[in-house]
Amino acid sequence: MTRERLFLYDTTLRDGQQTQGVQFSVAEKVQIAQALDTLGVDYIEGGWPGANPTDSDFFAARPATRATFTAFGMTRRAGRSAANDEVLAAVLNADTPAVCLVGKAHDFHVTTALGITLGENIDNIAASVAHAAGQGREVLFDAEHFFDGWHANPAYALDCLKSAHAAGARWIVLCDTNGGTLPAEVGRITAAVVAAGIPGDRLGIHCHDDTGNAVACSLAAVDAGARQIQGTLNGLGERCGNANLTSLIPTLLLKAPYAGRFETGVTADALKGLTKASRLLDDILNRVPLRSAPYVGASAFAHKAGLHASAILKDPATYEHIDPARVGNERLIPMSNQAGQSNLRARLAAAGIAVAPGDPALSRILETVKAREDQGYAYDGAQASFELLARAELGLLPGFFEVKRYRVTVERRKNKYNEMVTLSEAVVVVRIGGEKMLSVSESMDETGSDRGPVNALSKALAKDLGPYQSCIDDMKLVDFKVRITQGGTEAVTRVIIDSEDGAGHRWSTVGVSPNIVDASFEALLDAITWKLVHDGVAPARGPGR
Repeated sequence: MTRERLFLYDTTLRDGQQTQGVQFSVAEKVQIAQALDTLGVDYIEGGWPGANPTDSDFFAARPATRATFTAFGMTRRAGRSAANDEVLAAVLNADTPAVCLVGKAHDFHVTTALGITLGENIDNIAASVAHAAGQGREVLFDAEHFFDGWHANPAYALDCLKSAHAAGARWIVLCDTNGGTLPAEVGRITAAVVAAGIPGDRLGIHCHDDTGNAVACSLAAVDAGARQIQGTLNGLGERCGNANLTSLIPTLLLKAPYAGRFETGVTADALKGLTKASRLLDDILNRVPLRSAPYVGASAFAHKAGLHASAILKDPATYEHIDPARVGNERLIPMSNQAGQSNLRARLAAAGIAVAPGDPALSRILETVKAREDQGYAYDGAQASFELLARAELGLLPGFFEVKRYRVTVERRKNKYNEMVTLSEAVVVVRIGGEKMLSVSESMDETGSDRGPVNALSKALAKDLGPYQSCIDDMKLVDFKVRITQGGTEAVTRVIIDSEDGAGHRWSTVGVSPNIVDASFEALLDAITWKLVHDGVAPARGPGR
């Protein structure tokens, strides 16, 4: 059976940049564009040339892509011809194969926001699209506020679409700009547009997520005949964000009826890079990835309940809607004081440790987990530390190095500009084989800002581990969570650290102590040890070992 083609249009570099607190550099835009192209989207919208220096510089430096690169702008302004509108000219001068022009499709916005007549708006749309198409560009028309416009004046909203279509637009994109339209209504109106003469294979959908329905609305439009979907990686966008391509893409490729009816530019092999692409964007934004994100979140395939874990051991399909490897994610069997032997064996098996049912070590591990969680540890969110605990109990944990001592100092002083600043310094002494090694590091980053005592300690610990250094050089700390357990004079600090390496592996470790620095140090030690274990590093040998 021949499948219909669906086209994916990514607006992360423009709509995503409208997210509060997000501002991409040119280099970051290039990195994101390359990741999107590797994933297989059909269009990459780079921004609005001329609107700001970063976007203008990016178009000058944009990478070569298989995807169709697109510049965004607006239709000509009232009182100007399309050929003499400098804003439109800046978009065309970016020299991209495609341009996306936004225009009003809601009569209220035309008369109130633009202050022109309804007829003038129609003329501006037609003239702008014809001018861009006449220069050999593939033209998209974003019908802004279309669904609200349809509710207010469907005849006029449709006239806006028809004027762009007649002028040569390749794609007419229905925009739910305020994000308030629900899926059933998006489907009904999209079907009405197709019935009114705009072909579905020329129709796109652009949804915002203000009701949490942007993905569902996009799918409803596809069901009604639209054949282009616009969205962003990780759902970035203004207010509550845009339709999340990180959820839409695997749904289209893996779920009925879409997988059987449609094909996209994303291959099954490229789909395995989806989780990596999602986390790359979060890394660029210095954000903690959403653990509960569909498909790509760290908890998307986590099975905590003993009943679930027992079934997963027999057949993962019992509690997983897809194989996590298909999107580059992995299964997680958390450990906690609710765990039974099914959870424990499943988690050990996932770590490559086979233990027979009824092995006495299983009971010992469970008792140790429960006792330590009573002390404040939390292995539910720190699987790497759990694995090290289990390996130690099973006699499978190598002795890589021993920390002899560490010291952290924090100084508050005035700098040469008479500004009060803080500076942390850490000293760590370890024994590797028969040799002691001392490392010193401070907390100042490349911008001259103090990153705190834990940062200094982390840098000192990882600064020189002799024969292990090449293994840990690509490690980085990506999240640091602190919680005070119990209270009063019995208060204990729990620190959970998320680490990542150059291969994209991510793991979590936990430390507990009345002292936050000491708790952090324990979690850092576990992070390095887990990395050495999983990279198959052999312990150093020497006198005193």
